[in-house]
Amino acid sequence: MRSRRRCGYSARWILAVALCFLAPGAPAQTSTPLVAKVASGVVAGERVQGTDVTAFEGIPFAAPPVGDLRWKAPQPPVAWEGVRRADHFSASCMQVIRGEHLPWTREFMAQYPISEDCLYLNVWTAAKKRDTAKLRPVLVWIHGGGLVEGSAAPESYNGAAMAKRGLVFVSINYRLGAFGFMAHPALTAESPNHASGDYGLLDVVAALRWVRGNIAAFGGDPSRVTIAGQSSGSTAVLFMTASPLAKGLFRGAIAESGADLDPPTSVPLKEAEQNGSAFAEKCGGKTLRELRALSAERVLECQQSPGLRFRPDIDGMFLTRGVGDVFSAGVQNDVPTITGMNADEGSASSGYGKVSAAEYAARAKKNYGADSEEFLKLYPGETDAEAGESLKQSSRDRGQVSMYLWAEKRAETSRTPAYLYYFNRAIPWPEHPEFAAFHSAEIPYALGNLAALQRPYEPIDYELEREVSGYWEQFVCNGDPNQRGLPGWLPYRKGQRDLMELGVKTSMWPITSERRFLFWKSYLEKP
Repeated sequence: MRSRRRCGYSARWILAVALCFLAPGAPAQTSTPLVAKVASGVVAGERVQGTDVTAFEGIPFAAPPVGDLRWKAPQPPVAWEGVRRADHFSASCMQVIRGEHLPWTREFMAQYPISEDCLYLNVWTAAKKRDTAKLRPVLVWIHGGGLVEGSAAPESYNGAAMAKRGLVFVSINYRLGAFGFMAHPALTAESPNHASGDYGLLDVVAALRWVRGNIAAFGGDPSRVTIAGQSSGSTAVLFMTASPLAKGLFRGAIAESGADLDPPTSVPLKEAEQNGSAFAEKCGGKTLRELRALSAERVLECQQSPGLRFRPDIDGMFLTRGVGDVFSAGVQNDVPTITGMNADEGSASSGYGKVSAAEYAARAKKNYGADSEEFLKLYPGETDAEAGESLKQSSRDRGQVSMYLWAEKRAETSRTPAYLYYFNRAIPWPEHPEFAAFHSAEIPYALGNLAALQRPYEPIDYELEREVSGYWEQFVCNGDPNQRGLPGWLPYRKGQRDLMELGVKTSMWPITSERRFLFWKSYLEKP
C-alpha cells in the first residue's frame, strides 16, 4: 500500500499551539471564545464540552434570499462589525416540519424554527490557530430530505467526532422545494444567464466557494475539500460533479444511497417553467413582484398543491446537460468517489417485504416478462413469507447491480477511482426491528455519531463505527479509503465486482453470477 498523508497531529504539535484560535496574545483560558476572521467579519465559536473541538454554528455564507432576492442566485453575505457569536444553528429552510417520521427519528430530522433566511453553515474544528503548513482536510456535508425538507442541524450530522479525527467538518443549508427549485418564464427572462430554477444547488456552490475562501481561518485546507451527502444530499453531490460552476471546488465525493445506473434526472428548463407557471396560477401571483410579495408561509402552502413537483432543471448555467450526458462526454468534475447503498433502503414503506405469493408472481411476470420464470427460480415465492423475503433480497441485489452499472458507465470517461459499498447493519432497535438497515442508517456510523442515538448497542456497532468513519476520514485525507488496521477496500475495476460489505457478513453476498446477469440484462434492455 502506498504511503499516505496522515490527518492527525503529534502530541508535540498539540502542546505547542496556543489555545486561542486567531487572537494572538489573548489569554489561554478555556472560557475565552475561540474566534476566526472570515471575509464578512469575525465569528466566535464555542468549545464542545469535553473535547478540543470548537463549533461555529450559524455562519452566513450568503445574503438572506428574501424580498427581491427570492428566486435569485445567492448573493454575498452582508458584512458585520465586531464579533458575531456563532453559538447556535440557524433556522431550517422553509419546509413542512414532520418531527419524527419513522424510521427517521428526531436525530435525523429538521426542527423549528423555519425561515427563508436560512443560508448559513456550521464548522467544527480542533485546530487551535491558523498554520498554513498544517492545514487540515475538509469534509462538507450536504443533508438529504428529497430536496423538500431537512437541514444541517440534526444530531446525526454533528461534526465534532470527525473534527476530533483531524478533519474540519462543515454542514450547510440550502433552499428547498419551491424556494429552491421553481423555474418560471419571467425568472428566466430577468436572469442575465437566461436560467432559472436551480437556486438550491446554486446555494451549495456558494457554500463551497465560501469554504474555498474562508476555511483556512478554521485550520482547513481549501485544496483538500471532499463533498458528501446522503439521499437527496447524494443527488446534490452528483450534480456538483456535473456542473461547470463547481469545477475546482472539491477533490473528492461521497454519495451515500444515491448513485445508480441512471444518474439523478433533471427536467428541461421549459418543462420546469411550465410547472412554475402552474404554481404561480395556484398561488395567485401574476407577476414576479406579486410572487415575491407572497408570504413564505403562502409559498410553502402552494407548493404542496397536487401535481406540482420541484426539482433541478437543465438551466444552461448550473447544468448544461443531464448528468449522464456530462459523464458520457467526459466533461465531468472527475474526482475519486465513494458510493453505496443500505440493505433495506425501502423499509420505510408500509408494504416493505409484505406481498402475497400470487401478487409476487404477477409482479415478476410484469417486470421481467420472458425472464420471469428465471426470476422466480432465483427468488422463489411459494408462500407469502417466502415471497416477502425474496422481494427484499431481489431489491437488494438489483440495487447492487445498478451500482455496478453506474461504475461501469463512469469508468468509460473517468480517470479517478470509485469505491462501492453495501451497508447491512441494522441499528439496534428492539421497538422497530422491521426497519432493519434503513435508508440513512449508515450516517451515524460514517460520521462517528452513534452517541446521538440512544440504542442498546453491541460491540459490533462500535467496531463498525470505527471502521466506517475511518474509511471516510482516510478518503477525505487522501482520496483513498484504505488505511492500516482496516480491511482493504479495492476500487471498482472493469469486469470485476469489487464491493465493500460494511456490517454483518451474510451468505447472500456477493450476488451470484446468475442473479447479477438477470438484473444486468433487465437494465440494459430498458427502452
